Amino acid sequence: MHLTFKSTFCSLLENVFYSCSNASLSSIAPLEAILFDIDGTLCDSDPLHYYAFRDMLQEIGFNDGSPIDEEFFINNISGKHNEELCSVLLPDWEFEKAMKFMVDKEALFRRLAAEQLEPISGLNNVCKWVEDLGLKRAAVTNAPRSNAELLISMLKLEDFFEVIVLAEECARPKPFPDPYLKALNALKVSPNHTFVFEDSVSGIKAANGAGMPAVGMATRNPEQMLLDAGASLVIQDYNDPKLWENLQEMVQQKLPIPSK
Repeated sequence: MHLTFKSTFCSLLENVFYSCSNASLSSIAPLEAILFDIDGTLCDSDPLHYYAFRDMLQEIGFNDGSPIDEEFFINNISGKHNEELCSVLLPDWEFEKAMKFMVDKEALFRRLAAEQLEPISGLNNVCKWVEDLGLKRAAVTNAPRSNAELLISMLKLEDFFEVIVLAEECARPKPFPDPYLKALNALKVSPNHTFVFEDSVSGIKAANGAGMPAVGMATRNPEQMLLDAGASLVIQDYNDPKLWENLQEMVQQKLPIPSK
């Protein structure tokens, strides 16, 4: 889904919304749309990214040849765009060589995902809820197109999303708000009536920067880390009673979703 978008639109809206950190879910009535990150939000893919990075970094002697642990992955890799990771992980490499490493890592990830990918528990239920209410929806990701298309296809969500926004097609990736601003523009909805499901610090900051509250998905990242990043609510999965209490109250009372 190739969408036209002007970077100046991002710049103008960023000036308005970038200070909206910790935006509250209580401000979004009536609800028009829900935006979803992909990795770690639709599916539990972070362990597969971790395995791919761990093995490939060890092969090149990173960290004196010792494998990275999950804490290092969470703090330094998870949620970041590949171009940023080139400078984080391989600062002494030429950019082209570092990007080739990232391309090879993504290919390994796709091989692992084709065998092991699982949706986040309750995903089908929340997708049905969104469809039944006729809400607009988009997937917004820092992942490359090949990854995003594979994951959405494996989850059988090709017909669910009206729009797919790739950070690589925006002026700047998450944690900047550009990808989420592009999704709002494509769906023609207001950030005042939209919220986001996200699992990473960078994604939550991007959502808040675009003027929207975020529901943090604590699949792998610690709950407090997501709250500190600006999440209005943190859930374990889409079956979490906290989520459904909020969604049902919104429908029954026709009020905005409470923040807690």
